Amino acid sequence: MKCPLCAAAANHFYSQKSKEYYFCTNCFSVFLDAKNYISATEEQKHYEQHNNDVNDLGYQEFVSPIVNAIKKDFTKKHKGLDFGSGTGPVITKMLTDEGFSIVEYDPFFANNPEVLKEKYDYIACCEVIEHFHHPYKEFKKLYDLLLPEGKLYCKTDFFSEKNNFDTWYYKNDPTHVFFYHPKTMEWISKNMGFSSYSIDGRMTIFEK
Repeated sequence: MKCPLCAAAANHFYSQKSKEYYFCTNCFSVFLDAKNYISATEEQKHYEQHNNDVNDLGYQEFVSPIVNAIKKDFTKKHKGLDFGSGTGPVITKMLTDEGFSIVEYDPFFANNPEVLKEKYDYIACCEVIEHFHHPYKEFKKLYDLLLPEGKLYCKTDFFSEKNNFDTWYYKNDPTHVFFYHPKTMEWISKNMGFSSYSIDGRMTIFEK
């Protein structure tokens, strides 16, 4: 099986009922076999079940690492993109409420292709990258959307070989198909053209 991120050969890693997962020894990712993906219609229905209220304080707290990092690194003069903003674009709300300039894009709920023709100082991807069916293509797109010295903020739960994959909650979401190890982020930074990257908890910041 070929890794959809780095294209290296990947080994069978885990089976759960009819689902098959593979591990890439090159970029340390774990991914679901594409034949096990749910349909786009089923995927949208799953997202619509999420209760993502932009005014919910718990939801705001969840995305706050990205929001606070953007507020620290950029000003109201900079342009931002909330990529994969979902049913409740809370990052967009929290930043626009403070006067920041940010637009949203989501293939299901904010399908505004015109915003992908612009370039941005910063891009937020909160709980988005684990949904990527084609991670190499998507990270290349995100890199190209950034202005020089721009930053990409990604939040996801990392796969670790120390954890029991069998009981790991994160894989149980049917829309989660690609899982990142910290070493995966290193591979992305080196091979997608980023000048540097840093990891803080579940958040990775890539700098162009």
